[in-house]
Amino acid sequence: MLFSLPPLPTWDGLHPLVTHFPIALLLVAPLFVVLGLVRRPSGRAFLLAALLLMVLGTTAIFVAVPTGEAAGRLAERTPLVNQVLERHEELAEATRVLFTALTAIFAVIVFGPVVLKKELERRSTLALHVAFLILYGAGAAVLTNTAHQGGQLVHALGVHALTPSPEIGVPIAANADH
Repeated sequence: MLFSLPPLPTWDGLHPLVTHFPIALLLVAPLFVVLGLVRRPSGRAFLLAALLLMVLGTTAIFVAVPTGEAAGRLAERTPLVNQVLERHEELAEATRVLFTALTAIFAVIVFGPVVLKKELERRSTLALHVAFLILYGAGAAVLTNTAHQGGQLVHALGVHALTPSPEIGVPIAANADH
C-alpha cells in the first residue's frame, strides 16, 4: 500500500499529540485581543477570533490533562520524575482552572455589551481589555511553566508516552515532540 495512516494511539499515548494545541492556541489569542483594540471598526472580528482561540485552547486543556494523567500512570518512576511529574500535574490543573475562568471572563467582556445593549465608551473598553490582558499574562505564565515542566519530563528525564508501532500496532516509547 502506497499510503496509510499510522495507527491512532491509545488514550494514554495521546498526550504528546494534543498537548501542543492549548499551548499554541492560548498563547496566540492575546495577539488577537490587541488587534481587536487597535483595528477600528473591524476590531470586533478580532475579538471574536480571540474568544474562539480561547475556547478551542481551553477545550484542548480538558483533553490534555486526562491524557497526561493516563500517560503519567505508565511512566517509569524515579524520585526526580515523581517530583517533576507532580509539579507538572499541579500546574496543568491550575492552567485548566485559570483558562476556564479567563475564557468565561473574556466571553462576558465580548458579549456583555451586546446582551446589555449598551456599549462602553472607548476609554472604559480599553481599560477593561488591558486589565484582562494583564490577568491573561499571568495565565500565560502558568501555561508556559506547565509546558516547561512537561518538556523537562521528556527532554531532561527521558519520560515518554507509549504509542503503537506503525508497523505492528505494538506500543513503543515515543518522544512527546515527534
